[in-house]
Amino acid sequence: MSLTTTVEPLEGNKVRLHVAIPAADFERAIDAAFRKLAHEVKIPGFRPGKAPRRLLEGRFGTEVARDQALRDALPEYYAEAVVNEDVDVIAPPEIEITAGEEEGDVEFDAVVEVRPVVEVEGHDKLRVEVDLPEITDEVVAEQVDQLRDRFADLADSDQPLTDGDYAEIDITGSIAGEDVEGLSATDYLYSVGSAIVTEKLDEELRGKKTGDILLFDDELPERFGEQAGEAVSFRVLVKETKKKVLPELTDDWVGEVSEFDTVEALQDDIRTRLELYGKVQAGVQVREKIFNEAAGLVSIELPDSLVNQEMERRLHDMAHRLEEQMKGLTIPQYLAMTGQDQQEFVDTLRDSAKEAVRADLALRAVIVQEQIEATDDELTAEIERVAERFDEKPAQVRKDLERRGVLEAVRSDIARSKALQFLVDHAEVVDTNGNPVDLTLPEPSATEEAPEAAEVAEVAAADESQEEPES
Repeated sequence: MSLTTTVEPLEGNKVRLHVAIPAADFERAIDAAFRKLAHEVKIPGFRPGKAPRRLLEGRFGTEVARDQALRDALPEYYAEAVVNEDVDVIAPPEIEITAGEEEGDVEFDAVVEVRPVVEVEGHDKLRVEVDLPEITDEVVAEQVDQLRDRFADLADSDQPLTDGDYAEIDITGSIAGEDVEGLSATDYLYSVGSAIVTEKLDEELRGKKTGDILLFDDELPERFGEQAGEAVSFRVLVKETKKKVLPELTDDWVGEVSEFDTVEALQDDIRTRLELYGKVQAGVQVREKIFNEAAGLVSIELPDSLVNQEMERRLHDMAHRLEEQMKGLTIPQYLAMTGQDQQEFVDTLRDSAKEAVRADLALRAVIVQEQIEATDDELTAEIERVAERFDEKPAQVRKDLERRGVLEAVRSDIARSKALQFLVDHAEVVDTNGNPVDLTLPEPSATEEAPEAAEVAEVAAADESQEEPES
């Protein structure tokens, strides 16, 4: 198509896109409209879709087809003009036909809202504070004791029970004289303080000794479904009490349970792992805080269309997570279950959407000001990563992205990620005392990998996944 296009800036963050289509080119759209009309009407002597254009013109006139062609083709002309002029639209256009409704060349104006273009200052001098825990001897000792706890033995005890001790019990739970399934057992080894039956059981066991009999009432917990909340009468006989006995911390024991030969080597490895884990966690903090700092660089009035789009995206993501993680729970049901006020939820959602939009505008500004680009190699690598994730061929993934018209959006996402990394690389990172923090991770040597870096990163990611779904 040989379109002629021009762009005129308007007030209110809008542009007027003027598009002109020569009459000869528009004839193809009219032909398509007649073919469509031929499928929709019945003409004696012709199968659907086979009636010639001249016959249809004689019966219906050219006005019907031209009007249909305008309705069908103008969106395509508009989309092509947007690409040709590289207009970053953020809302549907208001289209006005200015010529060619009846004959000749077709011209129209499309007034459309565009993404604001901003400039940022101080983006290469951001300062963020992270909470980097100090790895003290006491912290290392706690980790060593956790390892010892895994290999602890149970020994008979005549001391009163405390949390962490074990009691061998006979337990019966009943409602109106009828035993409750799952609350009756004999010779049951119970960990005091675990609260895996009811919290009242742990309260009653604390301070008790072998031979004690407990009689108390409590309510069934939520895991009992329809019976939850019903009062249960418990009878518990403490048959034996046991305490954990940790193994002695010696070089011999360390050699038996780990790949290290000495206590000192084990402690050094634990310290290294904790330091690496702290750096990974702090790195996550830095990116989150830099993202928020970037949002603060943009102070313009945000278009409602951008904010609403971001809110819709977040609602869609949240609904998807609830569908997968909570068996089809809807957002209103989630709000009711968590006791959240709907209007407060919406207000919080809007505030977070605004911050995300501001940060996005800031990153786009950094891309322009720092001349950041997503290379073809980086785009190919991202496509290969997506293909591997979904077990598809990279060529097919690229083809699908092109068909959906989002290949350049992927390239834009890569550029924004590079812009965020630029901000991180140029930021001043300090601890809570204002001291500089080095978050550089160790490089693996030629013969030995960095101490479980991938494993530590995986643990850090697992910790984040335990958080409540983002609203």
